[in-house]
Amino acid sequence: MDFPRGPLSLRPLKLPSSAAPFTWAIPGSKSITNRALVLAALAEGTSTLRGVLHSDDTLHCRNALSALGIDISDEDDTTLRVEGGLSKLHEPKHELFIGNSGTTVRFLAALSAIVPGSVTLVGDEHMAKRPISDLADGLGQLGVHVVCPTGCPPLTITGGSLPGGRVKMRGDKSSQYFSALLMAGPTASGRLELEVLGNLVSRPYVEITLDMMKSFGARAASTELGFVTEAGGYRAIDYRIEPDASSASYALAAAAVTGLDITVPGIGKGALQGDAAFADVLGRAGARVERAVGQTRVIGVSKLAGLTEDMHHISDTVMTLAAIAPTFAGKTRIENVANIRIKETDRLLATVNELRRLGQGVEHGDDWLEITPAPITPAVVRSYSDHRMAMSFAILGLVREGIQIEDPSCVKKTYPTFWQDLKKLYAHLGQDAGF
Repeated sequence: MDFPRGPLSLRPLKLPSSAAPFTWAIPGSKSITNRALVLAALAEGTSTLRGVLHSDDTLHCRNALSALGIDISDEDDTTLRVEGGLSKLHEPKHELFIGNSGTTVRFLAALSAIVPGSVTLVGDEHMAKRPISDLADGLGQLGVHVVCPTGCPPLTITGGSLPGGRVKMRGDKSSQYFSALLMAGPTASGRLELEVLGNLVSRPYVEITLDMMKSFGARAASTELGFVTEAGGYRAIDYRIEPDASSASYALAAAAVTGLDITVPGIGKGALQGDAAFADVLGRAGARVERAVGQTRVIGVSKLAGLTEDMHHISDTVMTLAAIAPTFAGKTRIENVANIRIKETDRLLATVNELRRLGQGVEHGDDWLEITPAPITPAVVRSYSDHRMAMSFAILGLVREGIQIEDPSCVKKTYPTFWQDLKKLYAHLGQDAGF
C-alpha cells in the first residue's frame, strides 16, 4: 500500500457474535533473516535462504554485505542465493549506511574485523543515539582496532583477521553483542571464549544464534561463564527462515482483545524464537491458547485480566502487551525490562508517554511500568519512528475509538505488509478498514 503522510485512523471492528476462524500469515523473522545473511556470507559456497523477510532492516544488511563483496541474488520473492566465503570479503568503496538496524550494525561490526582494510558503519539520526561501546570494547579486547568517538555509531573497524582469545562483556545491555561475536568466532584463528558479566538479557536470541551457527556447520556451545566457539568456519546450506515471532504477537493480541479465533502458521511448539512465548502471556491473561507444532492459535474471551509479567527474555513484545492492557480488567505490571530503553527509541518511556496520552494511569521506574485501565482519550499515538510502537497501538485501535497512528510507514523496518494484513482481517469480517 501507499503509506499516508499523515496519521492513520483505526476504525474499531464491529464484532459479530460468531465469526469464522482467521489465518494470519506472518512474514519471515527479521532476526533470523539477518543472522542467516551473515552466516551465509561467511560460509564457503552457495547457500539458499528460504522464507526471507524483505524489509528496511534486512535490506540494509543485504546491501552492506554486497558492498563487502558478497554476491546475493533473488531466486524468487522470498528466496535468496548467497555466494559466500572469506576470500570474497574486501574493503568497501564507501561508508556502509545501515539506517536504524540494530542487528545490522552489531553483526557487521564483528564481521568487519575479518575484512581486509577499514569498514565504517553509519546510521540515521536514531542510530546515532544507540550505544555500541560494549561491543567495540569487546572487539578491542581481541586486538581489533575500533574507532567510535561517541560510543554510538558511526564507528570504524580496521581488521583483516580475527584472533582467538577471551572477551568479557556485560550481559544486561544487549544480547546482540554476544550474537555478533559468536557468529564471527568460527572464522577466528583460534578458540574464542565469551564471558557474560551479570545476567544476560534476551538470552533466547543467543540460543537462536547458536542453533543457526550449528546448522551452518560451526562448533559453538554455552559454558558456565558464557559461550565458546572453535575455529573451523562454516559450510553453505539450504536454510528455511521462521515467520517473525515478535510480529506474530500483534496477530495473537488481536485475537485476544477482539474475541476472534486467529491462527498464526509457522510458529508453534519448538519454535527457535523466544518471543513465541508471548502466546503464553495471553493465556495467563485469560485467552484460550493452543500451541501445536507449526502453528499457534488464540481465541479471545469476553474479558481479559490484568497480570504481572517478567518480560526480560521476550522484551520485543513488551509494547504489544502494554498497548492492549487498557482493555484488561485490573492493573498490568511489566517488570525487568530496562534493556528496552536502548532500542529504536527509549521504548519504556515512549510506551508510558503514549499510554498517558490515551488517558491511562501509568507508573514506571527504570525497568518496569504499571498500567491502570481507564476510558480512552482519543489521540494521535506517536511512533518515535519505531515500528513496534505503531503496530502495537494499532491493535488497541481494533477495539477502542479514537486511536490514530502518527507514522504508519515506519512498519517498513520489519513488517512492510502490516497494514495490508490488518485490512485482510477487516475484510474477513466484511468490513472496510477505512485506510
